[in-house]
Amino acid sequence: MFRHVVQCSWVAPLMLWAGALSAAPPGEPGHRTYENRLVPIADAVPLLADYAEFVEPLREQGRFAAPALIDDPDGDLAVRAWRFSYNARGIIEIPNRVRARETAVIVVHPWGIDDANGWKSPQPAGVALCCTPEKNRIYQRHVREVLNPLLEKLRPRVGLVGYSLPNREDPIRKQVYRSVRGRPSAAERTAGAKELAQALAAFDYRGNPLDERLKLDQNLTAVSYFQQFPGIDSSAKFNHEGFWQLPIPLASAITAQPDDVVFYDAEGYPVMRDFLRSQGIKHVLLCGYNTDMCVCSTTAGYENLSRDFNLFLIGDATLATFPACETPRYATQTALAKASLTQLITQISWVEFVTPRPVNADRSK
Repeated sequence: MFRHVVQCSWVAPLMLWAGALSAAPPGEPGHRTYENRLVPIADAVPLLADYAEFVEPLREQGRFAAPALIDDPDGDLAVRAWRFSYNARGIIEIPNRVRARETAVIVVHPWGIDDANGWKSPQPAGVALCCTPEKNRIYQRHVREVLNPLLEKLRPRVGLVGYSLPNREDPIRKQVYRSVRGRPSAAERTAGAKELAQALAAFDYRGNPLDERLKLDQNLTAVSYFQQFPGIDSSAKFNHEGFWQLPIPLASAITAQPDDVVFYDAEGYPVMRDFLRSQGIKHVLLCGYNTDMCVCSTTAGYENLSRDFNLFLIGDATLATFPACETPRYATQTALAKASLTQLITQISWVEFVTPRPVNADRSK
């Protein structure tokens, strides 16, 4: 008898995750019975097709519609979403209605690199964010043309707009951005912006060039080659000492507002979680950079937030890393497809303000 042993590193966690979901006894307080009816969708249009320059439209033969999952009684924000299930043999599309005031829009790592802020990729070989000045220009265009208009649309009615940045709150950024500890005054923001510009302008953005000669092990030649010449090295060797200790700003293309909040990675997820709860947040619309790395596993990544909030990953409001490619579109599609095994994915055109239903309306539709 042939026995197939599955060894993929992500299969076992997924099986445990699925088992945990099915283990909750129906009918207990705090639980409800969800009718998991899947209806095939005929002639389904591609997903994520609105910004094809940044994310390749996604096509999958199996497409199903399911009943509403999250349906707040007076929900005024419609968020249609999808996820993928191997067991269901396809993509499952799910309508949702949430209260906008209980929803936070969180942007992971919208760094102000190679833009008007003055924080620059070190030359000739330093790396930051998308890792080359050319790739960072594509990122900045995405912020300007895709992300910022989304924030402008949602900010007036959602409960909170927030961003995550590296390190801890420092004296300069404390004056520029609101944090979990307080909101700077207009005078403090003006003074802080001046100090920020001065600190970034004063830094020496010159690092070392690539090594012209490598001393390689004769037996483990390939091993020692990559050890000495890795695909990415953001250390002081190429980025100059002190680069990562600078007060990293928000992208200049974001029209941040005084009430927007910055969360700092080094302060940890519990600080962010507790602040969001204190603001009455139950739902999170997640955006940011980069889909396959920071958006996944940093402080404000979906691996953390989806444990404590109803999370929707806005796929076309993210970009993945794209080494060896001139476009992020295929890498972003792949990263979102993988995320859809454990997360609800939505897109900008599926996030819309709606008129709340009357209290006694039929919510099964």
